[in-house]
Amino acid sequence: MNFELSEEQQMLQDSVARFVQDNYELENRTRLVASKTGFSEDHWKTIAELGWLSLPFGEAQGGFGGNQIDTMVVMEQIGKGLVLEPFFASVVLGGGALKRAAGDAQLAELVPGIIDGSRQLTLAWAEEQARFDLHDVTTTARADGDGFVINGTKSMVPNAETASHIIVSARTSGGQIDENGISLFIVAADADGVTRENFPTVDGLRASEVIFKDVRISADALLGELDAGYPVLRAVANDGILALAAEAVGCMEVLYKDTVAYTQEREQFDHPLSDFQVLQHRMVEMFMEYEQCKSLLYRATLEAAQGDTPEAQRCVHALKHLIGKMGIFIGENAVQLHGGMGMTEELRIGHYFKRLLVIDAQFGNADYHLHQFAA
Repeated sequence: MNFELSEEQQMLQDSVARFVQDNYELENRTRLVASKTGFSEDHWKTIAELGWLSLPFGEAQGGFGGNQIDTMVVMEQIGKGLVLEPFFASVVLGGGALKRAAGDAQLAELVPGIIDGSRQLTLAWAEEQARFDLHDVTTTARADGDGFVINGTKSMVPNAETASHIIVSARTSGGQIDENGISLFIVAADADGVTRENFPTVDGLRASEVIFKDVRISADALLGELDAGYPVLRAVANDGILALAAEAVGCMEVLYKDTVAYTQEREQFDHPLSDFQVLQHRMVEMFMEYEQCKSLLYRATLEAAQGDTPEAQRCVHALKHLIGKMGIFIGENAVQLHGGMGMTEELRIGHYFKRLLVIDAQFGNADYHLHQFAA
């Protein structure tokens, strides 16, 4: 298998790495976390100018025509910098749903604004009672005249506060946990009846509870086919898992490298901590688990890029389980080997660990995906 990046992918990786290096010192990130939107509008404009927002869309829409491998390249660098801008919500989730299901008219209306940064998307899929099951949907979309009326509540919707449009999964037929009968709709975030309760998450990002109360939408807001939204939703979720795993791998690399550097500088009993064999063994374990996660990330991403197959789905479950389990292992050891400093807000170790904890909970935690893999 060829793991080398193409020339275009290498240029993309270098572009994101430079952006992170120039803009994401911990002090700058902390300032952005405390800002009104939770990220920088100037950074978002820069990202648009660099062309990252065109990544999933076809050349006919002015896009890059990228796949899961290109997204992996970007998200790994985003993980290294703990980037706050809503690339994941708008491009990976929202853009991924559009790419798979939107008609020509919807693409023509929305994609130019997404690419130039004037529009942001997000995906509202999670519900309180559903835990991690994509097909457990109580939000309803009732046919009404030539359109639909949506009622329900979606939880933990990423970056809904600044999104211009929300892609929402709603039940149009069937029972609460049926895979058939789920449809996807594009809803303007400022539509009548849409209420967003916004809050910061523990990792410094933003999310919202989005409440839909008698929200009237036209028939052309339907994304894809009626009652057939679940396969699209599952495919977007798989892409989301691969993207989050790439981000987690970037976080893990920073954690183990920072830990090695710290133990080489910090002295105890007139010796650097890195001289002590038991700590060397611990850091070797951190490195090995990082490498395992990276290898499985490559395997799962390449499988997914080949198509939606049972083997690709198994690899996604295995990857999410390993990322969740080993992200916590590497984060805990990084904090422990930094001693009391690892618990402080002034050191970036804790910020990366918190991000890994949140990634474990998104689209199913390690235990959930272990059960799915076994099944």
